[in-house]
Amino acid sequence: MKAAVLGAGAWGTAISGVLAARLDVTLWARDAAQAKSIATTRRNARYLPGFELPATVKVSADLAEAANNAQLVLAATPVAGLRELLKQLGAKAPVVWLCKGFEEGSGELPHQIAAATLGAKARYGALSGPSFAEEVARGLPCALTLASSDAAFAKEAATMLHGGRMRVYYSADLVGVEIAGAVKNVMAIAAGISDGLGLGLNARAALITRGLAEITRLGVALGGQPETFMGLAGAGDLILTATGDLSRNRRVGMELARGRLLKDIVANLGHVAEGVHSAREAAKLAKARGVEMPVTEAVTAVLEARLTPAAAVERLLARESKMER
Repeated sequence: MKAAVLGAGAWGTAISGVLAARLDVTLWARDAAQAKSIATTRRNARYLPGFELPATVKVSADLAEAANNAQLVLAATPVAGLRELLKQLGAKAPVVWLCKGFEEGSGELPHQIAAATLGAKARYGALSGPSFAEEVARGLPCALTLASSDAAFAKEAATMLHGGRMRVYYSADLVGVEIAGAVKNVMAIAAGISDGLGLGLNARAALITRGLAEITRLGVALGGQPETFMGLAGAGDLILTATGDLSRNRRVGMELARGRLLKDIVANLGHVAEGVHSAREAAKLAKARGVEMPVTEAVTAVLEARLTPAAAVERLLARESKMER
């Protein structure tokens, strides 16, 4: 069976290598020079140095060639590039995206982008869960959730990707999985700020727990299932992203706590930190739905330089006592 992985960032490269053990994989890179370099050296020096891509993985800069005859297409671009990619791709094959977040400006989740660009008859879904690309590339165990509103497709696609040291579960709660994946990045920034300010493990644990409560409230308000937020795409991904040293979003929070400017932090990351864009969109969505999300609001205020990290912490601590829910 053929799978096309569209996007040669860290996650796209890592999953290409893992899937090559049991599928015919083509990795597409938008940049022709990057595609040539990866094909020649079998390494993605920019996004995943130190990992050698299996010889069986084909590498191409031709989108049509890469997606041709694929039984499944994995869109591994950031959310910002998903709409244009899906427009170019069309509804020729089932699509699963690996990105997590809201589209800046429109505030739309990936499934809303897919519905608008691919049409009602297209088969699509999201692959989410705790998964640092570097660890996946090294062959370390991980477990993910593949979600689609089409339950049959979710099971089919999960079965196709499942194997080796990568366990793939399936879910029909696409909205819940996407909200969890988008907002956990915001909470990771909050946890990074806490760690950067030296507030301790107690504070980090409290932020993760109350962050999960916020994610769940928003997700349920949008139609997600409560149990989704206690699963891999919810609690699992949140714990990883808020505590792991490989987390880009946590790193953003830590650097903000040290007084660095956001534009400088983002410029030096070398990768996309989706939480930077998702915080504002999540806060807007929560306000429109009447959902209380104080941690998300505090992170947004810090990112927009309306509050210092220390002031944001004090504002959260000064909130009145209330029933936990």
